[in-house]
Amino acid sequence: MGVKSRSPIVRRSTIRCKHTCLPAARGLQSAFGATFRPPAAMNAPRPERPKAQKAQNHRTGTPRMARKVILDVDPGIDDALAVVLALFDPELDVVAVTATGGNVSPQQATLNVQTIVELLDPPRLPRLGAATSETPADDGRLLHGADGLGNANFPVAVLHNMHPADKVLCDEVRTAPEEITIISSGPLTNIARALQRDSNFAATVGRLIMVGGAVDGPGNITPGAEFNIYSDPLSARTVFRSRMTKTLLPLDVTGQLVMTFDWLDLLPSESTRVGALLRRILPFAFRAHRQALGLEGIYINDALGVVAAAHPELFETREMAGDVETQGELTAGATVFDRRQVRQWRPNVDVAVSMDVAAVKDCILRTLGEAAKAG
Repeated sequence: MGVKSRSPIVRRSTIRCKHTCLPAARGLQSAFGATFRPPAAMNAPRPERPKAQKAQNHRTGTPRMARKVILDVDPGIDDALAVVLALFDPELDVVAVTATGGNVSPQQATLNVQTIVELLDPPRLPRLGAATSETPADDGRLLHGADGLGNANFPVAVLHNMHPADKVLCDEVRTAPEEITIISSGPLTNIARALQRDSNFAATVGRLIMVGGAVDGPGNITPGAEFNIYSDPLSARTVFRSRMTKTLLPLDVTGQLVMTFDWLDLLPSESTRVGALLRRILPFAFRAHRQALGLEGIYINDALGVVAAAHPELFETREMAGDVETQGELTAGATVFDRRQVRQWRPNVDVAVSMDVAAVKDCILRTLGEAAKAG
């Protein structure tokens, strides 16, 4: 289970980001004033997708091609923020967004993915994949609302006959072998199914970034387990044991950044599509985190997976040997790492151990400012 050396996404050095926070851009369109794409376009393959624009390397000033990514999400308010960041970050080319059950049911997750993309109406429309019918072990409706989006009940025309998420994953990776980074911010159900569907999937994925697990700290759903891994530990074990090149962003690191109330003043205007979406769903998250967790802010773990893909220099990682407990009465879903003096397991995942918190915040706000310019 050795880690492949090609295309390292997360480096083992921490370089401070030189981005500055841009002011919230002005826009005139409301969130519901966008022209929605025909449903068929969302489900069809993208043979004539326009070439990605070249992004600017902020450290050297030289142009570079945007990194192709797939978002595998279980929306979820912080997942919605992650989708916003990915769709409008010039460093990324989002080729697909796939849904998985987790914070909400698979059916609701599929609807939420469609809703978010339609409301944002990005200039480059990704392919969408539907969640499977499996119901995860738990859900996150306490913190995200019954619909996963703060009970906003956005209107949306339901798409029918969408391709399943694992098929979309396999199709897109096969189209661009070793070029695509998958950002998984929910249970790893779809990734495990893709491994079963295509025996070459593991070898052709550029990198998998997993938001989840814990190394030294406690879990957030049980004392030993983090939500995403706990929701489908069998799939998580399959993925951990696969030969994909993998990076894990555990709670130990993602918990270092909390979105506080003062961020609301820095969000894009409500007259923009991005601002209207975020200002509609984030207040619920703030209330829920305060009532359920006693926090004066919210965790945005899933958004950090997008930052790690676009700006890996902001994270420090260590190569570790990890696995997932699947049967323990008290420890099911726990991520376990071999850190004995004489280790018996082979390293199989790069684990984030620290990040430049201030720079990550700046990058998020900068990208939101860029997103607001789309109207």
